[in-house]
Amino acid sequence: MLAGFWLMTAAAQERQRPGLFFREDWVESPAQLPVTQAHVANPDLVLSLHGPGRDGIKKSNHEKPYDDPFYIWNGDAKANWAVSLRHRRAQVDLSHQARIVWRSKQQGLHWLRIVLKLGDGTWVVSEAADGPSSDWRIKEFVLADTRWFRLNIDEVIVGMPVAKPDLSRVEEVGFTDLMRGGATPSSSRLDWIEVYGFPVERMAAR
Repeated sequence: MLAGFWLMTAAAQERQRPGLFFREDWVESPAQLPVTQAHVANPDLVLSLHGPGRDGIKKSNHEKPYDDPFYIWNGDAKANWAVSLRHRRAQVDLSHQARIVWRSKQQGLHWLRIVLKLGDGTWVVSEAADGPSSDWRIKEFVLADTRWFRLNIDEVIVGMPVAKPDLSRVEEVGFTDLMRGGATPSSSRLDWIEVYGFPVERMAAR
């Protein structure tokens, strides 16, 4: 059993909304390129970078304005990229009334999308996306309302639609805008991310 997690039956899950599975805010430290595991604030999470542009993903921050957050920025990415987070002890059930919430800011034509690694190893990317904004804003995604497409995670290239992906055992959760960065005028930023779902104990390896 998973210490610290409340594992519920399917019937119990149907009777209530999922709680917060994890939140990541990033370590409050000077900017660095590329972002590394040392910048992950939540000790339960493991960071992975994907795609040919992964070395251009930066953990950024500025002294001014005074309330500038500590965030992930893709402005230096020379090609497509993705960031994902894996919980060390559990998978997550993102079916039912699961949702993902984040605070981000995009410029240019960048639209930030959800990336998931399913329990069978398949990667998918959401059609739903968070578009350009003149300031930081909070976006909530209701996953039951989202269409999904297969994702080649090595190249971060979109494939065919996936009609009914199995979201009951999600291994990793992340984000991408499916584009190279273009410095400040053309880039994506993610301040924090919250994942609401039911914890699922990993099946023993055979």
